Amino acid sequence: MLDHLVLSTPDLAATVADVARLTGVEPAPGGAHPGLGTRNYLLGLGGDSYLEIIGPDPDQPDPPGPRPFDVDTVTEARVVTWAVRTADVDASVTAAGKSGYDPGTPWTMARDTVDGRKLQWRLTVDRSEGHRGLIPFLIDWGDTPHPAAELPKVSLRELSAVHPDPTAIAPALSALGVDLAVRPGVRAGLVAVVDGVHGPVTIW
Repeated sequence: MLDHLVLSTPDLAATVADVARLTGVEPAPGGAHPGLGTRNYLLGLGGDSYLEIIGPDPDQPDPPGPRPFDVDTVTEARVVTWAVRTADVDASVTAAGKSGYDPGTPWTMARDTVDGRKLQWRLTVDRSEGHRGLIPFLIDWGDTPHPAAELPKVSLRELSAVHPDPTAIAPALSALGVDLAVRPGVRAGLVAVVDGVHGPVTIW
């Protein structure tokens, strides 16, 4: 189910250092997203799942439009959304639509790795709108090797969510075939608990 969590930050280097300090594991450089003004670091969460830490890329000029995943608007590191993996994104979009939720038209993204390889994937846009990233987008890696296979790892203990009205997002989660525990709370957001140096670390 879970492909990756997206942790957006206005200061990539500082957030990578914070994650390394708390978990005892250094996230690996991912690469740049040409034309989007962003770069990422990755930390495996076990299996084919990982944490993506994404922020402004100082080696790229400012992009013509907003950077993806709220990078231009977050004031501190925050889990802004998540992705679930599918082997056929077009079929998954069609199935979700028949169940009453439209994930949007898939589009193609790519990035260059630090060792010069190009990774390419297809994904739907984040359509969470007012639900603060709780409804996942879909991602299909196609023939590209999954990035989690080569990453340093920490153990993901728990993934859940908080929302003022859990029933508001239940139909979309069901249409996507996603099983996510959502408890009531004032501040909506995803909550990930991973193993840390001094015990569990909560990231949200």
